Amino acid sequence: MKKLLTLTVAGLMAAGPAMAELVFPSLSYRTGPYAAGGIPFADGYADYFTLLNERDGGIGGVMTRVPECETAYNTERGVECYEATRGEGALVYQPLSTGITYQLIPRVTADGIPLHTMGYGRTSAANGEVFEWVFNYPANYWDGASVIINYLLEQNEGSLEGQKIALLYHNSAYGREPIRTLEILAEEHGFELVQLAVDHPGQEQGNQWLTIRRERPDYVVMWGWGVMNQVAVQEAANIRYPMDQFIGNWWAGAEHDVMPAGADADGYLSLNMNVLGDLPVFDEIQQYVHDAGLAAGDGSNLGSVLYTRGMYAAMLAAEAARTAQEIHGVDQIDASMMRDGMEALEITEERMEELGMPGVGPAFEVTCANHGGPGMGRIQQWNAADQEWVTLTDFIAPDDSVTQPLIEEDSMAFAEESGIEPRDCAM
Repeated sequence: MKKLLTLTVAGLMAAGPAMAELVFPSLSYRTGPYAAGGIPFADGYADYFTLLNERDGGIGGVMTRVPECETAYNTERGVECYEATRGEGALVYQPLSTGITYQLIPRVTADGIPLHTMGYGRTSAANGEVFEWVFNYPANYWDGASVIINYLLEQNEGSLEGQKIALLYHNSAYGREPIRTLEILAEEHGFELVQLAVDHPGQEQGNQWLTIRRERPDYVVMWGWGVMNQVAVQEAANIRYPMDQFIGNWWAGAEHDVMPAGADADGYLSLNMNVLGDLPVFDEIQQYVHDAGLAAGDGSNLGSVLYTRGMYAAMLAAEAARTAQEIHGVDQIDASMMRDGMEALEITEERMEELGMPGVGPAFEVTCANHGGPGMGRIQQWNAADQEWVTLTDFIAPDDSVTQPLIEEDSMAFAEESGIEPRDCAM
């Protein structure tokens, strides 16, 4: 397989549908203020499919192809990339953007193409009775917010009563997603929630950190992405805010978020949905992909947090495709069959071990009703001296008694607005 290239929209539109291949489009962003996060994820996503081609001859004997289209994290360009690639036999889309996700949900539903938004997108898409074509396993935003609060409860002997938690969030659909969940959790656990919005792209945060210095919250929770994260960590250091009381979500916990601040970032905390460490599969990617000159990028991101997450996303897609082949008894599946494979996906500890990814994420299974997975996350901490993340906890479960009613309420409101008759998954 030739090295994957980033294609322009025009080039993609000129390409005809391919035969005897499994197509997994990558709506990537290697340019703009969010490229630092987009690049390693796209590299990990593409490299895993290349590994399957070079080592295994594809999936079930069918080679994979990953046409890559640059969105620059721009919603309009993301929709253009979707329209440019969907006719190529696309099996599933993973846009890595909440804004693009919101625009694509009605399109993929009409077109019959699955959408997978792991850890981002529209949280209530976890309800498979309403969102038949959308999946966000193994976790969603509301899970992440709940996991962070559960961790803080553990650190405070089970009580956050009277404490103050500031939410520093990207002022976008992405950043606003956890607010309602945190408001309910604040009422339930008796802490004060201070909301601080940061406008795109996130380089101007002086006023927000003046507020934090004045309010002196017990914790700062960050829902950031791209350059916003780097600026926030440096601003926290500038006012000497304790790094072990500053915790980002799983999109604010990669190496590039903390390394610019040097030693000042030591102790910063973040959520993670995937394991850290030297997984056996990395050696195979090095051998079959990077050493063979087939890497999607320059090879420097192998094993990093977001490279691992992109690889994890590709593994979940590949396993769903494999499941779809088994269900339908054919090797060349289509998007509708892929959806069936995603809804019947089961990821076990044994299977992750076989794939060279032991414990890369929690074991879980997807069902008709539950497209969201178990919602678990780990807490990690940055060790600046060794320039590495250290995992502090095992996977922590969210508070389903808070998140599930919100998912039900929001998904049913969407169904009513959109004229959708929810499926009966009990049948």
